[in-house]
Amino acid sequence: MTYYLKDAYFYQHGQFVKGDYFFSDGILFSSFKGAVSITLENVYIFPGFADVHVHLREPGFSYKETIASGSAAGARGGYVHLCAMPNLNPVPDCLSHLREQQVLIERDALVQVHPYGALTVGEKGEKIAALEELAPHVIAFSDDGKGVQRSDLMKEAMQRIAALDKVLCAHCEDESLLHGGYVHEGEYAACHGHLGIPSESEWGPIKRDLVLARETGCAYHVCHVSAKESVQLIREAKRQGISVTCETAPHYLTLCDADLKEEGRFKMNPPLRAAADKQALIEGIQDGTVDMIATDHAPHAEEEKTKGLKGSLMGISGLETAFAVCYTELVKAGVITLEKLIELLYENPKKRFGIGQDPVVGEKATFTVFDLSKEYTIDPSMFLSKGKATPFAGKRVYGECLLTVMEGKVVYEKCSL
Repeated sequence: MTYYLKDAYFYQHGQFVKGDYFFSDGILFSSFKGAVSITLENVYIFPGFADVHVHLREPGFSYKETIASGSAAGARGGYVHLCAMPNLNPVPDCLSHLREQQVLIERDALVQVHPYGALTVGEKGEKIAALEELAPHVIAFSDDGKGVQRSDLMKEAMQRIAALDKVLCAHCEDESLLHGGYVHEGEYAACHGHLGIPSESEWGPIKRDLVLARETGCAYHVCHVSAKESVQLIREAKRQGISVTCETAPHYLTLCDADLKEEGRFKMNPPLRAAADKQALIEGIQDGTVDMIATDHAPHAEEEKTKGLKGSLMGISGLETAFAVCYTELVKAGVITLEKLIELLYENPKKRFGIGQDPVVGEKATFTVFDLSKEYTIDPSMFLSKGKATPFAGKRVYGECLLTVMEGKVVYEKCSL
């Protein structure tokens, strides 16, 4: 199969170069004399995206997602690097537990899946995991899904991770402030009788951890930032020279608690916060405080997401909607440039975590191809992920993935090509 990418916009070194490109036998060419199978015009050739925060649910919870289904969803979304969080069974807190996950990755992954190692044994926040034996085999360390409540434990983890030259990725959540809350402690919660989660439950642990990161020199990354106070704390820490990066997710940049509906597909952790928080996050990506957009792809079975805001589990599927939502709401709306979006989806994850490959003409290529002019409606029933819950169901968006290639192998192709 030979693809002719005619008048394509090829992302190279932070800018787009227009030209004709060909993809054949795993290699990207700038000229080609053979027969052409498929012609695609005016498309964009991006590096394959990197998502530093996904939940692929295996081993332990394959009824929600599998390595196979999750990596297929990633490929459909233009992702070729997925960093898989450790809230699994068994938790990858030692090498023997990690090996169970590695076997599944080696067997079933369509794209590069990079496992996280757990920070604490069983993610229970009581004893540090076997960090030293895990370090050569994991992308970073996290107890995502649970915040580390003890500052002495966090400091010890940071000291050991700094010595290993790895990144500590923190799920920041002070459980003493939750009080059973499940949506943001704001106007919607008050008006609809819901228990709220205060923003301090997020920014309080960040404030604590930034002091520890400065003391230990640990490379510190904040997961799924959602609150305006968190953005300001991280902005100031960067000014002080602390080694800190952070991510937010498409839903926090494009929705707030005023958009909530009484449906489980709007329930995630942290919750959708106020309009002022959304604006602070937008300003954070504009000025470089927020480094990355990650999906926090967290699929659940249908019965776990159809019990309303109160009864449903927290988490939504995001791999297959992330680019289109961000392109539509941020780039087409003039909030950021397309180059900035690629920086958030590819360049900055590559810098911090060392993952990602620039597509090179004349070599086995890794890239994804999008038609940015294509408008369509997000339809969860068409997801390759097992998880169908998304607050973006029914939304009209632009930007459709046509082709994703990893190291010369086609891992996703739109069926109608």
